[in-house]
Amino acid sequence: MRTALHKRRTSRRAVLAGTVATVALTGAALLSTSVTSAGAATEWPEPQGSEPVSETIPVSGTYDGEMKRFYGEGDLGGGDQGEGKDPIFKLEDGAVLKNVVLGKPASDGVHCMGSCTLENVWWEDVGEDAASFKGGSSSARYTVTGGGARKADDKVFQFNGAGSLTVSGFQVSDFGKLVRSCGNCSTQHKRSITVKNVDITAPGKSIVGVNANYGDTATLRDVRIHGDSDKKIEPCVRYKGNDTGDEPEEIGSGPDGTTCRYSESDISYD
Repeated sequence: MRTALHKRRTSRRAVLAGTVATVALTGAALLSTSVTSAGAATEWPEPQGSEPVSETIPVSGTYDGEMKRFYGEGDLGGGDQGEGKDPIFKLEDGAVLKNVVLGKPASDGVHCMGSCTLENVWWEDVGEDAASFKGGSSSARYTVTGGGARKADDKVFQFNGAGSLTVSGFQVSDFGKLVRSCGNCSTQHKRSITVKNVDITAPGKSIVGVNANYGDTATLRDVRIHGDSDKKIEPCVRYKGNDTGDEPEEIGSGPDGTTCRYSESDISYD
């Protein structure tokens, strides 16, 4: 997945055009590795069984899904962009969700009500949002490590609460926005977002959207964009957010050293 500008570590797989390989994953799940026409390798887990979910699963402590696919049914059976849907998983402050595949329909994915960790979580077809971060404390820390998402009509990660969000080792394809700081929530916060060591595959609109007027920051490091030779995917977009519910105003994009913190060398294309 690395471009010529980023040398691969020898421990990573070698990718040959048009080949398909299978490698082991923690929890006995398997990853199917294929090469897209754009040259970007994509890895998606082979779910170890499936489980329908008709009521939100509450999580406190650690929940290990052992690479099972979870999908909504009944009241959780919707997968469109309608607001106000319930999630498949609801994580309390400090909870960890790991080794989970969310299938279709995924309703509103995952809600984090405070600090949380999402480890090796995959969204096969994003519903309203893949995950929403809702903690009210400025000390809240949300961490997304590994995993991936695809087929998101709009946002993958919706950052409504306060605190800091870090997304690393993640991959996303066919999406609108990877991370969006809420532009018109009734209660607004200063939010810090870091996106590092990620693979972005077109089509997509933007990687991060932040509210400059509330002091948001977005830091991008080692971002690899595939299949976007025209550079249509915006790495960082700045908005003037509000708390009135109105559509936020886009006021700029690109690195500015204050709100959008990255340089051209942090983004590579193939």
